[in-house]
Amino acid sequence: MDDFAGSLRVGLVQTRTPATHAASLAHVAPLVREAAAGGARLIATPEGTNLLQRRKADLLPQLTSLEDDPVVAGLKAEAKALGVWILVGSALVRRDDGQAANRSALISPDGAITATYDKLHMFDVDLPNGERARESETYAPGDRAMVAEAAGARLGLTVCYDVRFPALYRALSRAGAQVLTVPAAFTRPTGEAHWEVLLRARAIENGAFVLAPAQGGQHEDGRGTWGRTLAVAPWGEVLGKLDHDEPGVLIVDLDLTAVDRARAAIPNLVNAREFAGP
Repeated sequence: MDDFAGSLRVGLVQTRTPATHAASLAHVAPLVREAAAGGARLIATPEGTNLLQRRKADLLPQLTSLEDDPVVAGLKAEAKALGVWILVGSALVRRDDGQAANRSALISPDGAITATYDKLHMFDVDLPNGERARESETYAPGDRAMVAEAAGARLGLTVCYDVRFPALYRALSRAGAQVLTVPAAFTRPTGEAHWEVLLRARAIENGAFVLAPAQGGQHEDGRGTWGRTLAVAPWGEVLGKLDHDEPGVLIVDLDLTAVDRARAAIPNLVNAREFAGP
């Protein structure tokens, strides 16, 4: 399929990322190769692809710049060897100012990073089951949205908790995004309650594809993630999902002309009006 035919085969990789770079690359690289063997020209991985370690004292000494991260370097080599686009859903990295960032990185088939996005919204919550999360204690939030070109499609980049902030997706879609990416490491309680309905809502509201590669299962750092990697079409129907939390690959074909059809049928992006606050 060529980039101008309106059809794009994508591969969504579901992982159970370990707590070190070396183990994480050994875990994700075979899944990326499996997606490429299935014909995917764009392959997306979850949030925290390079390592997952919730203990700050164990995490921070491992962080490097994006350019020096061993998993990102390994996936750049895979993109070049396989001739595919790879969206590293996010890598946990060190910023130039020394703070940590939760950063998406888009890699082209020549192995170059063509776009990055730092997660805007920090997951600072106290869940009903007693779990507590304070991402802002470890990561600096981003301050800009990002739309990037890949494999003939315009991608709007987001990460995990961003999915609860519809204004971000509206801004990306009004800027021309056809495909909204939501790589995630959703907790099990929130995943069971909200994961699919939030992703389908973002697709319907914006007449866009939503691609959500996820972490799944019980990780070595003690966290549990929901899995259930999902792809949603612009009309809201589920194109495909992994209905489990095991590592795996989901292959789906996107008919990019469906975006124009959905937005013509429900033209809410152009009907939206500014209004005064309450």
